Amino acid sequence: MKSTSEFTPEELRYLQLLSRSFPTVASASTEIINLEAILNLPKGTEHFLADLHGEYEAFQHVLKNASGSVERKVNELFGSHLRESEKRELCTLIYYPREKLELIKAKESNLDEWYMVTLIQLVRTCQIVSSKYTRSKVRKALPEEFSYIIQELMHESENNPNKQAYLDGILRTIITIGRADEFIVAMCHLIQRLVIDSLHIVGDIYDRGPGAHIIMDTLMRYHHVDIQWGNHDVLWMGAAAGNDCCIANVLRISLRYASLKTLEDGYGINLLPLATFAMEQYADDPCTIFQPKMTYADAPYSEKNMRLIAQMHKAISIIQFKLEAALLNKHPEYGLNHRNMLHRMDLQRGVLVVDGKEYPLEDTCFPTVDAADPYRLTEEEAELVTKLHHSFVSSERLENHMQFLLSHGAMYKVCNSNLLFHASIPMNDDGTFKEVMIDGCPYVGKALLDKVDQMVRKAFQRHAETAERDYCIDYIWYLWCGPDAPPFDKSQMATFERYFTTDKALQKEVQGHYFTVRNSPEVCERILDEFGCHGRHRHIINGHVPVKTKKGETPIRANGLLLVIDGGFSRAYQPETGIAGYTLVYNSQGMHLVQHEPFLSRQMAIEQGLDIKSTNIVVEFDAQRMRVRETDIGRELQQQIDDLKALLCWRLSDASR
Repeated sequence: MKSTSEFTPEELRYLQLLSRSFPTVASASTEIINLEAILNLPKGTEHFLADLHGEYEAFQHVLKNASGSVERKVNELFGSHLRESEKRELCTLIYYPREKLELIKAKESNLDEWYMVTLIQLVRTCQIVSSKYTRSKVRKALPEEFSYIIQELMHESENNPNKQAYLDGILRTIITIGRADEFIVAMCHLIQRLVIDSLHIVGDIYDRGPGAHIIMDTLMRYHHVDIQWGNHDVLWMGAAAGNDCCIANVLRISLRYASLKTLEDGYGINLLPLATFAMEQYADDPCTIFQPKMTYADAPYSEKNMRLIAQMHKAISIIQFKLEAALLNKHPEYGLNHRNMLHRMDLQRGVLVVDGKEYPLEDTCFPTVDAADPYRLTEEEAELVTKLHHSFVSSERLENHMQFLLSHGAMYKVCNSNLLFHASIPMNDDGTFKEVMIDGCPYVGKALLDKVDQMVRKAFQRHAETAERDYCIDYIWYLWCGPDAPPFDKSQMATFERYFTTDKALQKEVQGHYFTVRNSPEVCERILDEFGCHGRHRHIINGHVPVKTKKGETPIRANGLLLVIDGGFSRAYQPETGIAGYTLVYNSQGMHLVQHEPFLSRQMAIEQGLDIKSTNIVVEFDAQRMRVRETDIGRELQQQIDDLKALLCWRLSDASR
């Protein structure tokens, strides 16, 4: 036992502070016992998703079914006792309790009996999904209205003859007083809450799909979530911070996919000035190459509206090219002035001239481009940019969502020996870290991602020095499309070339070396070491590049050290990938990928019980369950135990004197 004299002054000060929370030997001892018990519980289940791209219905369904975890629990409990149709109906009830209840009540002849059977099934399901948590943690998750009743039901066994009448009495009373519906809803939401302990979103919430704002609202209500910023998230962050190039890109992508709900319904962005400008400037232009790439069934547009969207699409694209040229002139250190294309057009001959070679232009109607000064905004364009800028920076809901991305997000995360980042860490072709210059200083590896993370945050610090903040706001655009930008990491973003030429070589975007060398186990080990990831269960988890499953690509690389979980959540990617996304589940028995088929619709899931068809791919399996003590939280709890033991030692040494 240490005597008081053996503690350093710093240790004594800390123990004195700790003693305020645990003033007696008994209170400290009780906490040690409690923490030691928690260390022996099974590790909580982690759920990893990436590249959601606004597909809110599929995202919400995957959250509700926890990538098939709910169905697996139901099968474990009722495998041979219920028919497949009954298990499917129970799962659908857990996912969509209010909607499913309405359908059941309309057809069920003996509703009280159905209530009784269903309540017993839900209680048993709750018991199994809560079994890896302490009672305290479960209690905190309970809905306040039914907290006491649920605790009584969950912690008593129906096989105990002494309590059978007691439990039956509770359930029958819930039914007779007309509270069964609300109680079932509460139980279903509790199951959804407990089946997943923590959620990781590995980037790209925004763009393409119709409901990124709905996804953000869902995440803000979620009990435990972290986000690793993707290039599309960074783009929206730049737009919210007031970067006009980012604003133009956000608008262009939304119009390209005819996906305007997030802009208009979500954030109240006023598109009327853009529509008016586009109709005036391109009244006689068919804007053929600017027709939307796809539309969503929940947002059908008339032929007239599709034409207007194409006109708006072209208008904002030309404005984007002009704004980006001004930004590149301001920042020659980006090394991207060669990306300016408007001055390379010969509209009289209908060609684009690049490096002395001519390429036919697919469109030669540019009423707002002055051949003598092609990058100058017209007065109307400048006025429009000002209005759009105001609309973005004054959107309260957009600001709230961006602040959530800042508070719950980062460029990367290290969690339970796994390294999570969306796209890339710039590398050389030999698998060493590439040196990237920012504001005249070199950064590599972890230091680079830390610097970029700091700059994104600085862009939102309104009290920061103006020039420094402006530099960071400008740099966010580079993060969207810069060759050495970790969220992007390609040779170029060939937007102009894809619109106006058909030459595949000119349109080619060459991926950075990371996307090749990451297939090497040695390189992955080097990256994991750089970020301090240790242990036998360590992995890199990426999104960003869709895994083309139908072409034989696999999400598991580098002998299992690297997992790429972008499998095409976005409907725009599904023809290319052949599936509708991967999710990753990491529980106490190991790690498995879940490969999803396309989600048909929320309505079909409710009415027909059609769940997402999923295939499990085991990445790692451990016959011996992983315990909390082996996790990051476990190491924190162990430190608390060590501190409390030191407190006891100090108290007892004082008492013995």
